[in-house]
Amino acid sequence: MERRELLKGIAMAASASATTGLLSVAHAEAADAAQGGGAAPARKGIGVHDIPPLSPDYFVPDRFKGRTVIVTGCARGMGAQAARRLAREGANVVGVDWIEKLGAETIGAIVREGGKADFVFGDVAQNETCDKMVQVAVTKFGGLHHALNNAGVMDGVYSGAPIDYAKQKHLVFNQVHEASDEYWDNVIRTNATGVFKSLRAELRHMVKQNTGGSIVNVGSVTGLTGFGGTPAYVASKHAVTGLTRSAAIDYAYYGIRINSVNMANTATPMVERAMQLIMAKRKESGGGPSMSMMKTDSLLQAADSRKRDATPAEQVAVMLFLLSDEASNLTGAVYATDGGYTTY
Repeated sequence: MERRELLKGIAMAASASATTGLLSVAHAEAADAAQGGGAAPARKGIGVHDIPPLSPDYFVPDRFKGRTVIVTGCARGMGAQAARRLAREGANVVGVDWIEKLGAETIGAIVREGGKADFVFGDVAQNETCDKMVQVAVTKFGGLHHALNNAGVMDGVYSGAPIDYAKQKHLVFNQVHEASDEYWDNVIRTNATGVFKSLRAELRHMVKQNTGGSIVNVGSVTGLTGFGGTPAYVASKHAVTGLTRSAAIDYAYYGIRINSVNMANTATPMVERAMQLIMAKRKESGGGPSMSMMKTDSLLQAADSRKRDATPAEQVAVMLFLLSDEASNLTGAVYATDGGYTTY
């Protein structure tokens, strides 16, 4: 069974290309093997030369030496990768997450490696959490220089909870006419309100501190274009795009640069979770018509022999570049770190 056929089947059940287009190669290969009773074909893409992914261990020594950086959503995925690399580059890291155990583990690993870091447990949609993360940056490390507002969700289920589709399906992504208030409210709360409140707390201090700085908001390719089946996610990521541009105008005066990164097809635990929810939904619904799978791959994914997703390390490399002094002339931009998805 070809990967595209698998995706079409999933899309008929979920009508959700914002998630089904973000599947890892491992999912497709496993499905191919299960359907065919053997190993998946060696080649799937159309290219003749693969681009090797950046090593997750790569870093630039001392690039953030003496700087303090807040990273929201530090428990896993891109947030955890960013927190670890920032610490290796000399930063003091304040990690924030509502998944307490995993967030604490990320920060604990940094400290054990000799880095400087502290963990704040909480929800970025709550003022108390945002105020506390800034307070920790200032009281423990003496100030705040950069922030990576990475926390985000794709569905309305608490991301630290195990999947129980029968109980959670009212919180799962759906087309507009089938989407619940709870799904909409929860996704908007984290992705839009959470970024706003994080920005507000960070900027209050950075303006007062008056030493400039930079902020990167983590958006999505769905904040640059339309996707089917995930109305709250798409709307919330468009909100991140607007917040980024608006804030960049207001804070250039203070020497604070604000940009966003907008990825497609990236192998993260959030996408893994979405895949599981989609498969559960497909099993229950039996499928239906969908327009959402007319386009699934980025340019680089389509060309790669294994149709691999982008990696967290590849995305984090751009995030940290934009935070760094190397990006001194860049602000107010929404970068499509999407492997060429929005190009064609």
